[in-house]
Amino acid sequence: MNKRKLLTPLVAGLLLTGIFFLLGRPEKYDVLVVGAGAAGLFAALEAEAEGASVLVIEKMPTIGGNTIRATGGVNAAESEVQEKLGISDSLESHLEDTLQAGHRTNNPVLAEILVEHAKEAVSRLRDLGADLEDVGYLAGHSAPRTHRPTGGAPVGTEIVRVLEKALKERGIPIRLETRITGLIRKGDGVKGALVRDKTGREYRILSSALVLATGGYGGSPRTFVRYNPALAGFNTTNHPGATGDYIPLAEDIGARMVDMDQIQAHPTVEPDHGILITEALRGNGGILVDLMGRRFTDELAFRDILSARILERRNGTAYLVFDDRIRRSLSAAEKYIQRNLVKSADTPEELAGELGIDPPLFSGELESYNRIHRSGLDDPYGRSGLSIPLDTPPYYGIKVSPGVHYCMGGLAIDDHARVLRDSDGKAIPGLYAAGEATGGIHGNNRLGGNSLADAVIFGRIAGREAARK
Repeated sequence: MNKRKLLTPLVAGLLLTGIFFLLGRPEKYDVLVVGAGAAGLFAALEAEAEGASVLVIEKMPTIGGNTIRATGGVNAAESEVQEKLGISDSLESHLEDTLQAGHRTNNPVLAEILVEHAKEAVSRLRDLGADLEDVGYLAGHSAPRTHRPTGGAPVGTEIVRVLEKALKERGIPIRLETRITGLIRKGDGVKGALVRDKTGREYRILSSALVLATGGYGGSPRTFVRYNPALAGFNTTNHPGATGDYIPLAEDIGARMVDMDQIQAHPTVEPDHGILITEALRGNGGILVDLMGRRFTDELAFRDILSARILERRNGTAYLVFDDRIRRSLSAAEKYIQRNLVKSADTPEELAGELGIDPPLFSGELESYNRIHRSGLDDPYGRSGLSIPLDTPPYYGIKVSPGVHYCMGGLAIDDHARVLRDSDGKAIPGLYAAGEATGGIHGNNRLGGNSLADAVIFGRIAGREAARK
């Protein structure tokens, strides 16, 4: 018998085994970040600054998540920009507004961290090159503290732009169209993840620590209705990737989740296209009228209150009305006009006709509103803050109704952004989380403008702590 013929398939088999072993060998990083919104990108930057090797994976074909859709701004009290603009504000006031918005169901430790580090978050963004030189009001605030680009442009694209640039400059890789399918466990902790790329190939990534920054579940009607059945049939402002990818992972590893039924409806969403209409339009002076043309509420009430009041109106809809002064003060308004979401006219009566509301009633209501605010009298609906006459033609109107916007619930974390175990409340070794994948910070209603501050602050904490593990 020819020994060479016997040896050849044996050698071939060994070679193939070696090749498959090499192909299946897991990659290794100090920190693996799951999700490329603001929280994940900041976690990656902070971890790399601590000397860690970092990889970011993102299941969508582009980065940004819900961050890139954000319009309002980033909250911070006692910031350098406020000081430059002569705005008086305080950390105590920001904290009180945050707790009031959340009906004091917030985790007080996390809420205090948010407020105390917010001005640092704005400074960090500005250091990276973000334009946050405009400061405005949003509903529920006792002072202008929402930082946004000059002229009131949408803030999300600006933040994603500077973060993407920063990661590229530091050589931090972002692997797109790659989703997490499971956690790799070691003892009672986490040592990496199972992932799948766009071709369907599955492989392992080992890491000393893992940061979950996958976002919330507001983009999945099946999921948000599972936790809050009252939201069946609601539109959503979320991007399609916001499907709560952390939920099955948390259930598998025994992580604690909190406030999962607390899902915020943003009061002003264009119902036919599901496009969020920024709160800044109301903050800069816009008003709400019902389908007859009458005001019915304080336009700067907390989001949950305002959403409930709109849903009480006929068809659960209203019109957001503003004038050309407001349009010129807020460049974000231009995108709504460009997308043909806005009706316009030179007089209130003509606008009423365009909107299908009662012209004399609407004209009289607007005249009464202007008279009250020119005279400095108390608003009949209790509106405070910026409330000035609407008297600069042309006039504009957008149909709005509440839509699912933000998930206050998520993974329970501590002050080091460590994910907590459900059974005993202790931290799960190696597992961190930040952004909308976490819960407790906002209580049962988020104050507008706090989500981006949350993402930046806790993303930085998670990245730093993960790198130091």
